[in-house]
Amino acid sequence: MRLRLSIILGIILLPVISFSQELQCNSIRDIAEKDLSFKDGESLTYVVTYKWGSVMTDVGEGVTTLRRIGGGAQPVHFHASVTGKTYKFYDMFFKVRDLYESKFYASSIRPFYFYRSVEEGKYRMKNTYSFSQDNTIRAKVQKYDNPVTDTVLKGTNCTFDILTLFYYARNLDFTKLQPGDKQPMSFTIDGELYDIYYRFIGREVKKIPGTGTFRTIKFAAKLVAGKVFRGDKEMIIWITEDSNKIPLMFEMEIIIGKVYGRLTKFENLKFPQTSKLK
Repeated sequence: MRLRLSIILGIILLPVISFSQELQCNSIRDIAEKDLSFKDGESLTYVVTYKWGSVMTDVGEGVTTLRRIGGGAQPVHFHASVTGKTYKFYDMFFKVRDLYESKFYASSIRPFYFYRSVEEGKYRMKNTYSFSQDNTIRAKVQKYDNPVTDTVLKGTNCTFDILTLFYYARNLDFTKLQPGDKQPMSFTIDGELYDIYYRFIGREVKKIPGTGTFRTIKFAAKLVAGKVFRGDKEMIIWITEDSNKIPLMFEMEIIIGKVYGRLTKFENLKFPQTSKLK
């Protein structure tokens, strides 16, 4: 079965999403840089595993990196990137080489630049976005070898690209959440806008294979039925219950089989990993 790694990477970046037309996006708050959950040089590596019947195998990985830029006359911002690829053996069946890049301000985690280049088998897609202070978004989208489509989107003060949203979500305040609470927000990709929300389940001690056992915060969302996801199932995600708020693992059923993602390597975390028990 051909699994689009870009879809899986999107799940890693946007762990628990469910499309909604009922919730209103919350306003952005400024966050002092010292209080951000990440810092310059942070890197996270995730492995994607596919299970079909009794067969379970690692098919690819995604790596996030983060650089701090600026200071003085230049506004401080972060340059984030994610690279995704299938492992060499699976390249023979369906080769994937994906790149996501985003630049966002440190003070508000508001994006001003986004780039996406997807190469999956014969499929090709590119996005180049620029975000303005008035929430206007200029999106240049190119699919396969078609001409570039230049679209102007009207976002809100909390519309993100998919990569910036990953970092913004890690800075939400989870301390007052009750089971069932939802956190609405918005993101854009491929020239479209989507309203989404996180749904809080609770807290759980979770063992992550090869990484350790952690105190975690657990979320879920009902998946949108389509060619990949089953509409009658939910996706589950676990993040560290500490100041780093790192996504550790996710799992979900798809049309054929089940997909898992797990954190296998991390570098330059900003805060002590107090959630790790062993």
